[in-house]
Amino acid sequence: MRDVVTAILGGGQGARLWPLTRDRAKPAVPVAGKFRLIDVPISNSLHAGIDRIFVLTQFNSASLHRHIAQTYRFDIFSHGFVNILAAEQGLENRDWYQGTADAVRQNLRRLVDQDPADIVILSGDQLYLMDLEGLIDEHRAREADLTVAVKPVSPEEAKALGILRLDRDSRLVEFVEKPQDAPTIERLTLDEATVAASGVDADPGSLLASMGIYVFRTGVLQRLLRDYRGDDFGRDLIPQAVRDFAVYGYPHRGYWRDIGTIGSFHQASLELTHQLPALNLYDASFPIFTRPRFLPGSKVTDCHVYEAILCDGSVIEGSRVTSSIVGIRGFVRSGSALERTVVMGADMFEDAPPPGMPAVGIGHGCYIRNAIVDKNARVGDGCRLFNEADLWEADGDGWYIREGVIVVPRNVVISPGTVV
Repeated sequence: MRDVVTAILGGGQGARLWPLTRDRAKPAVPVAGKFRLIDVPISNSLHAGIDRIFVLTQFNSASLHRHIAQTYRFDIFSHGFVNILAAEQGLENRDWYQGTADAVRQNLRRLVDQDPADIVILSGDQLYLMDLEGLIDEHRAREADLTVAVKPVSPEEAKALGILRLDRDSRLVEFVEKPQDAPTIERLTLDEATVAASGVDADPGSLLASMGIYVFRTGVLQRLLRDYRGDDFGRDLIPQAVRDFAVYGYPHRGYWRDIGTIGSFHQASLELTHQLPALNLYDASFPIFTRPRFLPGSKVTDCHVYEAILCDGSVIEGSRVTSSIVGIRGFVRSGSALERTVVMGADMFEDAPPPGMPAVGIGHGCYIRNAIVDKNARVGDGCRLFNEADLWEADGDGWYIREGVIVVPRNVVISPGTVV
């Protein structure tokens, strides 16, 4: 794939993932204990043999830039790179990115300078493993101008996604961004003939959603961004491209999750702890790459652990951990219990806490359920964080509830004995 480049969209504000995105870009959010979201699209590209990768960034991007710089270093005999394209002012444009298409438009010259035959556009906030090489091969075999990766979804999910309709040859004939009315959803529902012809593995009543993963012929992308109106691929350019270009769908048959909200992020994280998770992170032939950290193994003393991921450098002592993740350098102290909780860990080992403050991690005798504890947070002894009032959304002293999930932000201190 020497004639392909990848552009990863990482510039969104990530408002739906707040407060995890309070201090970082959405693609920099830790996932599965030791990775960052940005590692997912980069790894998918590298496995396809695409090693010329651009990451388009904008909001709170310092930690994302640092992670990429520390992780993706190619040897002097390789032409590969992972380059950051931060939003910037120039003589021709002084605006921030106005949408996904506008982000690519403002950086198109840098992509085209690589002289690619095709340009792959990926999202920076999805969890998936995909054979991108197979996607590109099918795109070229059909002589497509644009290929959109698609996935079956339920009618309820369809209202938040770009939904499309294919003909019997898998060519797109209609694209609707976030359809809300019943007649439109019914019109876009898959019929048996389309399912049979396209090979989509779909339940009755399903619809096909765009995954936000595109392969463009370079000249077509240039024309769309130059001659067509609109700043967003799903809302503006893809519906116009369906009318004027050969646009095809490529059914993805593997795991895929859009984790743009606190609820979806929490659920996708907990699914990884299952004994047979839908997303297999233990496949030696398709690893997720990330920054190597020279940490000791996890240390577990006198604990009950069931369906959990315990990452490098974590220390769990005298505790019960159920359906939970403890990230790198994560501490869970004696007498505590975690249920359906993601503890993201810490950026450093701490010799001793500052005077008057709890130690980094989870203190003694805590009970935490349905929660996300971000990096470097300090949860004092005897805290009980389990959403006692069963609230859907609330703000408290150092904690938040979003979609029923308690979130303790990065670097926050939760006082001993706090009850939520």
